[in-house]
Amino acid sequence: MPSPDPHPTVQIDVVSDVVCPWCIVGFRQLDAALKQENVLARLRWHPFELNPAMGPDGQNLREHIMEKYGATVEQSQQTRDQLAALGAELGFTFNFNDDSRIVNTFAAHQLLDWAETRGRQHPLKLALFEAYFTQQRDISNPEVLLNAVQEAGLDPTEARVALDSGVHAIPVREKQQFWTNRGISGVPSMVFGGKYLLTGAQGIPAYAQVLQRCLAEAA
Repeated sequence: MPSPDPHPTVQIDVVSDVVCPWCIVGFRQLDAALKQENVLARLRWHPFELNPAMGPDGQNLREHIMEKYGATVEQSQQTRDQLAALGAELGFTFNFNDDSRIVNTFAAHQLLDWAETRGRQHPLKLALFEAYFTQQRDISNPEVLLNAVQEAGLDPTEARVALDSGVHAIPVREKQQFWTNRGISGVPSMVFGGKYLLTGAQGIPAYAQVLQRCLAEAA
């Protein structure tokens, strides 16, 4: 009888936006659960735009949250404090300030689509999260995007050509529509093994539980 795989693998599809703080929190929780359960992931990131109509200048983040969700200044600050504490627990730094801005992420998603063809989508996604939340950089700016590309071990010259050509625009729109048609309206949304959906940053125990379920069914 063959010995059991010491590192079983689960397919995980993550629908997310790079300006969604709960997406990086959720991923960090998932990553901790994978390590806890000694499981590897075939992780694929899929595009979702929280604000597809956001203009090129973006908007002050606090103003945006108050306008879109009806939050007060106090509620906005409470959420920022909560995220900063969660991030610190998970080894990620949120550096929100009064000048933090929400920006359009369509170009970022196009580069993530391109990076997938180079086998470096995951490192680029993480570099973009850090650029936006930790470094407070404008990830709608092509130069900021190309810097993240380089940090992810990709060729910025190739990336610029891919971005300028617009060749990934339609594929990104099609992938967004694919998930929208399947009822995805909020992020992060994670699909485990092609069948179990968890939406929102659910916490390490919840992710560990669904990983165990996937492994039990595969055994």
